[in-house]
Amino acid sequence: MKVIKVFTVILAMAAAVSCAPKKTTEEIPVALQLYSVRGELAADFLGTLCKVSEIGYDGVEFAGLYGYEPAQIRQWCDSLGLVPISAHVPLADMLADIDKVINDYKTIGCEYIVVPHVTAERRPGGELFMQMVEEIRTIGQKVKDAGLVLLYHNHDFEFKKLENGQCGLDYLYENVPADLLQTELDQCWLKYAGYEPVEYLQKYSGRAPVVHIKDFYLQGEQDEDPYALIGLNEGEKKANTAFEFRPVGYGLQDIPSIIAASEAAGTKWLVVEQDQPSMGKTPIECAQMSMDYLKSLK
Repeated sequence: MKVIKVFTVILAMAAAVSCAPKKTTEEIPVALQLYSVRGELAADFLGTLCKVSEIGYDGVEFAGLYGYEPAQIRQWCDSLGLVPISAHVPLADMLADIDKVINDYKTIGCEYIVVPHVTAERRPGGELFMQMVEEIRTIGQKVKDAGLVLLYHNHDFEFKKLENGQCGLDYLYENVPADLLQTELDQCWLKYAGYEPVEYLQKYSGRAPVVHIKDFYLQGEQDEDPYALIGLNEGEKKANTAFEFRPVGYGLQDIPSIIAASEAAGTKWLVVEQDQPSMGKTPIECAQMSMDYLKSLK
């Protein structure tokens, strides 16, 4: 746990209380995936949560706790009026100690635990893909027994076809029952993979409690790896000018249609995520632009 001087804690909590959250007018509440502002969190965790609340987000989705205790984070979220809805947790951490993962995020108050990304050998076509399906089934049962819900967050590689002609993502959801695994459909990667977000939301209606509402821009043909933008690939990172993540409403996505499809699918939360800032803006400014756009739809 990080050591924080007493006077710093007092000042920080006073600042938190003064941040009156401004709720959105969307029928579905909107959260921010905190990976979007990871640099700011590392520098000032509480101050960043306060900014997220001031912008108007209703909740947050975690991607790491930055050394802080779960009980402390719960207290901060409560003081700011931010709902801690979910957490992205590396599959390796779940396999190593799922009980600790469950206890930590249950203490914070999260309803959902999310598999955010898997390594190459566990992707469709990889030697451990089928093993991963069974691992997720086992984890899903433990998460369910604890009163929480396991989600799977897709990228584009899950749409690789298996030998039976089925894409890997559909195979996963077909072979792990809905009571053990729900979807967290990432709209950017769906579109990037060549699928229509609205159609996939309709396909998994009733199984899509949390939706990643993510926008992007693509000019011409994509000939380099977009994962180099977010450091998910090993080796040299290549410059990429054809693809960039964008604030919601500033890219290629039909956001109103996605929101309408989410409502029809029974979605409980929309989660804004922007893996890297763009358009010359900071991560916080991008988060503000996304929220301003969403508010403008009403």
